Amino acid sequence: MQTSRGRRRAASPASTPRVVEVIHTERPRDLHRDARRRRGPFQQITEFASASGIGQKAGIALAATGLVLTVTVPATSPVMATDAGGTPVAASAVTPQPAVTAEAGAQIDFSRSAVVTQADPDGKLKQLLSAQSAGAVSSAASAGSLGAPLATMSTASPFGYRVSPITGGSGDFHRGQDYVAQCGTSVLAAATGTVTFVGWHQYGGGNRVVVDHGNGLETTYNHLSSFNVTEGQTVSRGDVVALSGTTGASTGCHLHFEVQVNGEVVDPTRWL
Repeated sequence: MQTSRGRRRAASPASTPRVVEVIHTERPRDLHRDARRRRGPFQQITEFASASGIGQKAGIALAATGLVLTVTVPATSPVMATDAGGTPVAASAVTPQPAVTAEAGAQIDFSRSAVVTQADPDGKLKQLLSAQSAGAVSSAASAGSLGAPLATMSTASPFGYRVSPITGGSGDFHRGQDYVAQCGTSVLAAATGTVTFVGWHQYGGGNRVVVDHGNGLETTYNHLSSFNVTEGQTVSRGDVVALSGTTGASTGCHLHFEVQVNGEVVDPTRWL
């Protein structure tokens, strides 16, 4: 016996099935995907490491430890300029750089002697003296070519005519520059050169050292108390050649420093 409720359910029409439309979007087929799956992650990491320049051994070690590599690949697309607000700017709007041009007959000198810096004063002096005689070097070019003969420079008597400190007579020609120096002060070579004289100067210089710097340029150090070099020795700029004193025609401890060009004395300050 059927109830009324059962009769109503049986009498109701059958439900209509819903139709769902499924749209399939095919992904581009990766031709190498199956091959990578067959190789497995271990071999994939080692191959990637070898191709990227990390090295096969390093790749094997990374694969064995289970590390995951994250690699940033540099962009190969053109770099776009942007304005202050970050908006891309067309390439034509970027300020062009000026072109570098040269005349057809222009020559560039890359010779080693043409490249000299202030950090190489001996190189500067060598260049001056190799290009011309010391006597032809201008005052502007020679300035700073020689180093100071004392660590502290204080002029006691300048180069040129003066009143003689010994005789008191006027018209005495002072052949060098006198600098204040207590006896025993280190006297330094003004530049690289060869020692050509060590001994007593018969014309009032007392104990004297002469250094030849080549091509007619010499420096002399006078009134010394002792010597630190011998004749024929090569010295470098700043080497201690002697100790100051008051030997010879001297009224007290000091250094008499001379610069000679082709045998003639010149004002030392022209070269210092």
